[in-house]
Amino acid sequence: MPSDRRMFLGAGLGVTAALASRTSGLTASAQAVSSDGPPPPANVRLEPEVRAAAAHDFGRLIHKQPRGVLRPASSADIAGLMPWARGADVKIAARGQGHSIYGRSLVEDGIVVDTSAMNAIRDIKHDHVVVDAGAVWRDLLDATLAQGLTPPVLTNYLSLSVGGTIAVGGIGATSSRHGMQTDNVIALDVVTGDGNELSCSATADPDLFDSVRAGLGQCGIVTRATLRLVRAPERIRRFQLFYRDLPSLTADQRRVLTEGRFDQLQGAILPDGSGGWRYQLDGAISYDSGSAPDDKAVLSGLSDERGAVIADLTYREDALAFGKFENLLRAKGQWFNPQPWLLTFLRGSNAERVAGDILAGLKGDAVGPFGRITLYPLLTSAFHTPLVRLPKEDMVFVFNLIRIPASNDAAAAERMVADNRRLYDRIREAGGVQYPVSAFAMSPDDWKVHFGSSWPQLREAKRRHDPGHLLAPGYNIP
Repeated sequence: MPSDRRMFLGAGLGVTAALASRTSGLTASAQAVSSDGPPPPANVRLEPEVRAAAAHDFGRLIHKQPRGVLRPASSADIAGLMPWARGADVKIAARGQGHSIYGRSLVEDGIVVDTSAMNAIRDIKHDHVVVDAGAVWRDLLDATLAQGLTPPVLTNYLSLSVGGTIAVGGIGATSSRHGMQTDNVIALDVVTGDGNELSCSATADPDLFDSVRAGLGQCGIVTRATLRLVRAPERIRRFQLFYRDLPSLTADQRRVLTEGRFDQLQGAILPDGSGGWRYQLDGAISYDSGSAPDDKAVLSGLSDERGAVIADLTYREDALAFGKFENLLRAKGQWFNPQPWLLTFLRGSNAERVAGDILAGLKGDAVGPFGRITLYPLLTSAFHTPLVRLPKEDMVFVFNLIRIPASNDAAAAERMVADNRRLYDRIREAGGVQYPVSAFAMSPDDWKVHFGSSWPQLREAKRRHDPGHLLAPGYNIP
């Protein structure tokens, strides 16, 4: 097996970015700084090169030229921006690492608030950590591992900002046991759209707390978070199992999930290099030295094709495994190509049928040579964040098209975006929902349907905390 293919198969699954979008097509913009109205505060950067760097995101699908960029050193810098922005009717987009896929950390002729310099890890205790929102999960993990601790849920890609994933939910391989990253937030410091610096938690201003976690940045910009910690295992034993077809894969996934065989469970449908698909279950068991899992017992009774790949890693090595895949894509020049991803949840009761019907209509090049379709089940009992939307069943399936085109072909990327919309409509009709970081446009009515019974909560919080509708315009939420 070529080394690139081995790395591809071994990369972490269920890759999740941090934000989503507003614009209804692929756009480019290079407007000059607007001269209308009062000038922005002195700490807003107006240099062309600074503005240009904030005009695109990881998805490379939407381009919006901001009027300026604020790189705050504290929450007071953000709060000081809000009165001017409201008076000038200028929109504001928060940006951590810029890993949104479809322009949702961008703003046309507005101000980008780049929080990447607000990255201090301030206080680590035995059960929690206080961290600035601009810190990336990789740095936070290194700091907590030095004390034998870890956040309960880590995204597969750890170069995302803490504030960025809190804005959408933050899903990971341990989510069946611990929910979203937002379910493990103890408290938040927030600058609201009306310029207030507020602290919130489940007991202190719980309405704001529940409107900011997975609230898509609509009510405030998170500046600091207090997060739950648990003891970190020493090692991870990872099992990659291969299947002949989709029913065999999902049957074993359901079985091992309900039996609790793995501490982490994911899976993928991968291009096989000849126009077809290869089906993979990816499970992992956490353990400490001297208590290694019994491989034979772990695999007992499963219907995978023989030839399982078993890897034994330190906990940190396993958490950072996706970095190797990133390096591969960078080396091949594909990391900066358009990334028209689609991320959804299917109802557990019809996941095989919906996924199978969609697969039957896809060609092997639908995701690119290094792309993948992630497919795996979750138990929803651990999910409690009000604005995280899941099908209302005990088990749901993550179903993501991680499209990584082989070239920087704008026309091909636009076709994939259009296909994402078509597939989303199909999934929604079947009772599924999107994880709101996908590459396609959402209308105001789409968002009302998406949030469902939680829509009045978000709408009222937006009215109260962002009365000027300044924040996160990329989502097109009314």
